[in-house]
Amino acid sequence: MSKKEPAKPKIVVSDKSDSVIKLGVEGTGPPEDELQVVIPDVVPVMAIRNTTIFPGTVLPLAVGRERSRRLIDDVLPDEKVIVLVTQRDEKTEDPSPKELYEYGTAVVVLKLLRTGQDSRTVIVHGLLRIHIEEFVQTAPYFRARVTPMKDEVPQGKEMEARLLDVRSKALRIAQLSPNVPEEAQVVISSIDQPGALTDFLAANLPLELPNKQELLAETDVLRRMKILQKSLLKQVDVLELSGQLQEQVRASVDKSQREYFLREQLKAIQKELGQVDEQTGDVQELTEKVDSAGMNEPVKAECVRQLHRLETIPVASPEYSVIRTYLEVMTELPWDKTTDDNLDIRRARRTLDEDHYDLDKVKKRILEYLAVRRLAPDSRGPILCFAGPPGVGKTSLGKSIARALGRKFIRMSLGGMRDEAELRGHRRTYIGAMPGRIIQEIRKAGSANPVFMLDELDKVGMDFRGDPTSALLEVLDPAQNFSFQDHYLNVPFDLSKVMFIATANIMSPVSPALRDRMEVIEISGYTIKEKLLIARNYLLPRQLKENGLVGRGVRFSAAALREIITHYTREAGVRELERQIGAVCRGLAVRVAKGGLRKKTIGEKDVGKFLGTVIYESEIAQRTSVPGVATGLAFTPYGGEIIFIEATAYPGKGQLLLTGQIGDVMKESAQAALSLIRSQSAKFGIDPLIFPKIDVHIHVPAGAVPKDGPSAGVSIATAISSLLLNRSVRSDVAMTGEITLRGLVLPVGGIKEKVLAAVRAGIKTVVIPARNRRNITEIPAEVRKHLKIVTAGVIDDVLAAALDDGK
Repeated sequence: MSKKEPAKPKIVVSDKSDSVIKLGVEGTGPPEDELQVVIPDVVPVMAIRNTTIFPGTVLPLAVGRERSRRLIDDVLPDEKVIVLVTQRDEKTEDPSPKELYEYGTAVVVLKLLRTGQDSRTVIVHGLLRIHIEEFVQTAPYFRARVTPMKDEVPQGKEMEARLLDVRSKALRIAQLSPNVPEEAQVVISSIDQPGALTDFLAANLPLELPNKQELLAETDVLRRMKILQKSLLKQVDVLELSGQLQEQVRASVDKSQREYFLREQLKAIQKELGQVDEQTGDVQELTEKVDSAGMNEPVKAECVRQLHRLETIPVASPEYSVIRTYLEVMTELPWDKTTDDNLDIRRARRTLDEDHYDLDKVKKRILEYLAVRRLAPDSRGPILCFAGPPGVGKTSLGKSIARALGRKFIRMSLGGMRDEAELRGHRRTYIGAMPGRIIQEIRKAGSANPVFMLDELDKVGMDFRGDPTSALLEVLDPAQNFSFQDHYLNVPFDLSKVMFIATANIMSPVSPALRDRMEVIEISGYTIKEKLLIARNYLLPRQLKENGLVGRGVRFSAAALREIITHYTREAGVRELERQIGAVCRGLAVRVAKGGLRKKTIGEKDVGKFLGTVIYESEIAQRTSVPGVATGLAFTPYGGEIIFIEATAYPGKGQLLLTGQIGDVMKESAQAALSLIRSQSAKFGIDPLIFPKIDVHIHVPAGAVPKDGPSAGVSIATAISSLLLNRSVRSDVAMTGEITLRGLVLPVGGIKEKVLAAVRAGIKTVVIPARNRRNITEIPAEVRKHLKIVTAGVIDDVLAAALDDGK
């Protein structure tokens, strides 16, 4: 006979009232008036998802799955106690026992509600924690052997402190949470048992499902409180931060709403009084300007879009002023405003002749442009470039062209410009952004077809901020500038009606791509006779007027003007000449002011009284009185110049020494000249055995001035030949040309400027390359009449014309 196992104690629930639940063990003798609910060893198990039931919780549950409906139908009304266990994956429709958590809650079904044929709702009351030992049935629903779990409540100060902290944080959460009723604070304050408080908070806090299951599985109330404290602290921090953000947003919204209401009220009051507020007035004014600006449709659409933005932005916003400035600029641009061209060719010729002497090539080109405009009004304007030394009238010629055409004149200096944004403007993302200089100048002119002069094109710089000449490629291209885009405007602007004129001293620094877009017109320097006529007809009347001498009988003789030209100036243009004439006029003004002006006609001898001793004297005869000195001709940005090539020899080892700040190209020309003379020494009558015994030193005076270029080759060869043959170079001969090792003389540039420089220096004979014969026609006839021009194909021709007879 087997020994009988002792009966397992059963947990009973004694329910005395709706709000008090007492737990006890069966057999302890509960009072007779208490309702006893017994938890059997094997109980039905219902799987629930996405929620966890805690002891003491009253909760409605929707019963929809077939297994759960069978369980409810079989258990009720006989049995009231079931176990609710949460499934691990809420998406699983028919979970297996392995897909359920091990810990659940025993509940008593308080009420069953049938809401349809296949749907039911039960109201359950959580009783106590249970642990599922094993499943004894899986179909048609789960039944499992379970073990009730009793809370372990340790006593001590730590328990009291944590209970106090948990309660205070829970009350703080109830205060900060907007949807928690005030009764929740009363319930939290009235729960005395630590286990009941933790279950109540765990059931109502927004915790993740694994966290809730961890709290459900924990029977040690102290450890349960530690877990809850972390969640409560995090929840308090989140709610406090959320409250601060809500206060900030509420304050901002309240302020915005208040401003909106006040603004609307102000509008209503102003409307009643017949007044308009600043923003409305700006929008109306700009709208009228946009409508009357004559913009094309794409540009007008962009302005209308910006107007709509302006209406919605507060006046105090920085963006408001940016948009307003942009619209003001757009409405002030001459989109369709042009001046009528004066196409009277005879009048234009008279206007150009009044302002400038000679310059027939430029005047002819302008008259051609007028004739084409008269026959084809829609033709595009030319892109002209005046290239020449300073003081020849390039800039003032642009003003005369504008006056002859009847157009507005704009001058913009490009000298030293390095930032490409100065031409194209800055984007409106930058504070203080403005359009580029081109758009600004056209805006000031108020005309879409002015004469636009780009001065000093050859002096544009380039650095990390960009290359302005590259930006000019679009501006100076008639095939592209009809849709020029300024970064600030961000819409196309038509520049095809503008007549662009560029000026430069030399064209070599200008990029080939930019040079190809322009029609280059060379303006050379003036002869003495031309300067005399310019001084008499243009410079002198202007200086007499500026110094208050008009009507006082002051006159300058031709000899006086010639004296100023030859001995006080040495330039290709007439700028320094006008300054010297102005100096004489100021001296006369002083005498007139003192009342001591007796002689009113200024003669040749009177010039020195006002200008001092002569500045420029001819040194050619002195410098070429010894062998080894030749006179060369050079072309600079300031016109033609004469240079002296000095050669000397001394005992050495056949080396060549070059001084005078000479560039690489000029050094190579000197080496080629020496090699030529040495290789053909017998032909020239030079002893070939002398070269290994001497060193040749070539020097170009004015050592502080850089010099370079190939055109000094024949001058260097002539100086070496003169030195070794001991024959002087004629004092009235100057030469230019590139030399080769075969003795050929190659063509060079700037022939007219070099010839004029030779005439100014008193030269009588000029030797030029034979292939530059075509440039002789550019030299004024009066110069050719008094000057002998020798063309040389080989070095023999140069030496024959330059060296004296040896006597």
